[in-house]
Amino acid sequence: MNAHLLRSKQDVRLSELLLKDPTVSAVNEQIARREGQGPQGTRRRLLATSVRLSKAMAPELHKMAEECIERLGVSIPVELYAYSSPQFNAACVKPEEGRLFIMFSSALLDGFAEDELRFVMGHELGHHVYGHHDIPIGYVLKGQKPASPDLALSLTSWSRYAEISADRAGAYCTQSLDAVARSLFKLASGVTSSVVKFNLADFLSQVDEMQTEDQLPGAGAPVQDWFMTHPFSPLRVKALQMFHNSSLMKEGGISEDQLELGVEGLMALMEPSYLESKADAAIAMRHMLFAGTLLIANANGEISAEEIKIFEDFFGKYKYKENFNMQRLAEDLPKRAAAVVEQNSIPKRMQLVRDLCVMARAEGHARASEVAKLKDIAGLLEVPEFFVDQLLTEEVDIALS
Repeated sequence: MNAHLLRSKQDVRLSELLLKDPTVSAVNEQIARREGQGPQGTRRRLLATSVRLSKAMAPELHKMAEECIERLGVSIPVELYAYSSPQFNAACVKPEEGRLFIMFSSALLDGFAEDELRFVMGHELGHHVYGHHDIPIGYVLKGQKPASPDLALSLTSWSRYAEISADRAGAYCTQSLDAVARSLFKLASGVTSSVVKFNLADFLSQVDEMQTEDQLPGAGAPVQDWFMTHPFSPLRVKALQMFHNSSLMKEGGISEDQLELGVEGLMALMEPSYLESKADAAIAMRHMLFAGTLLIANANGEISAEEIKIFEDFFGKYKYKENFNMQRLAEDLPKRAAAVVEQNSIPKRMQLVRDLCVMARAEGHARASEVAKLKDIAGLLEVPEFFVDQLLTEEVDIALS
């Protein structure tokens, strides 16, 4: 089967829209100009900071790579590297001078079984096959010219679907839902010990609990993982379970349309639907987002022209007014927060804090005064302060976890 047929339809749709975005196009043009001036030194850096794994050093890993390369139709030489890290991670680095580079952390190579590594290998190759490096999400979100809040949220949403596509490529190479699920369990929990016995049904039950309003984000995994650029691991496994039961993987399986609808339903758990909903709980969240955005921007005593533009771009019809009473907004904030806490679960409140962090980071970085205000708001919403720190320092490049 052509590997491109496995790609998430939402990944395709969102990537086509993002590639037409003026900000994304401008960043890609800058990257192209820089690359046209000569080698970028990616391979040199890898050789200096990592160990290149030759066939003699890692014959099984190379055999795995060759099988995945053939299965996914990759037509470019691939080099494998290992680097020292206690974290489970892997990454596919954008090709340079006709070579593709895949990096594995030492912890991942030590802690993952062969079939689990096969999934990781296929996942990373999937990012290349589906052209995910054509959307330089890290450059756009951390560049000199900051992305607008709506673009930042679109990039975050797209990156989750990009991970779904890459997961499918890995699953297609592995042909084992159990191996895929074990891989994602290890990523979520960090556990490789035989003391803990992995149970797929129990792991997937977290998704059902996440859909209950009064439940916390998946117990047993860091709560901050819920709103990162990567889907929370049990969601990924649930999406892959649907994929394994689809016509793409077995005769007589559910249709591609049913598969895509099911995955969209799962991913909706991580999307800011409160921006359009007319429910009282959503309105309370919007009121808090509106006031919080202004107060964070004004945390140092003044709001810049760039911050005003960001505010107007995001809130559309609500134009910034110089006579906004910041003192009154500050006084009313605890009341607005109380309404949000009363009507919304912790996951929803975390989602609101995530969106406020996106707004604060839209200029490229959040100032110390803005971070302090964000943490004040998080406290009012009964969300842990460390969640703000995690969001503001989140890595946004394409990687495994």
